[in-house]
Amino acid sequence: MPSTPRGSTPSLPSGHAAVVMLISSPRFAPYLADCSGDTTAALALYQWNSEAAAAFFEQLGHLEIMLRNAMDARLVHRQQRRGRTAEWYDDPAVPLSDKARADIRTARQRAQRGGAATPRGKIIAELGFGFWRFLLARQYRATLWPDLAGAFPHAPSRALTLVEDPVQRLHKLRNRIAHHEGIWTMPLGARRDDLQTVLAFIAPAAATWVAGASRIDDVLTRRP
Repeated sequence: MPSTPRGSTPSLPSGHAAVVMLISSPRFAPYLADCSGDTTAALALYQWNSEAAAAFFEQLGHLEIMLRNAMDARLVHRQQRRGRTAEWYDDPAVPLSDKARADIRTARQRAQRGGAATPRGKIIAELGFGFWRFLLARQYRATLWPDLAGAFPHAPSRALTLVEDPVQRLHKLRNRIAHHEGIWTMPLGARRDDLQTVLAFIAPAAATWVAGASRIDDVLTRRP
């Protein structure tokens, strides 16, 4: 069989050419390479990647909400214990980084759209996963972590890395999903375990509830 001329598009099964063109060749190339040039198999892998991303995104949404609420509660407690009347995100005495302060300003601007009084819950909700992930960074080990550790009462110890490491990995996974990037090369079983681990540190009942509605295991068993 004659080889395909350099720079041309190889012949594809009926209908596949249009799909690949719309996905884009550069985006599709890693899938094609993983499937040894089999376009049908590569499209199946691409579709499965989307299913896996959707299944993880559901669970990451539960984690993000529960994580931020648990951490916010501990920061509120920190303010009360110190006799501070300002919200922790407004208090200049709270040792937040410049980046964190910028994120809070952006969250407030988004929450205030419409001109009405802004409930604090809307500001908290506008602070993204990355904000909370970086509050668990080592730079806060001696300042915020002694209080934030209380958000994870079921962790086996108060070591920061027990929480920081899995949350960091999950943040990376979430960002890849949010940007529609491939996750099929990642250790998805391990990321499922990270998700359950962090939830169990917060509340075992939360981990059980989230796992009960999860589609992740089913999707992982159907990888093409």
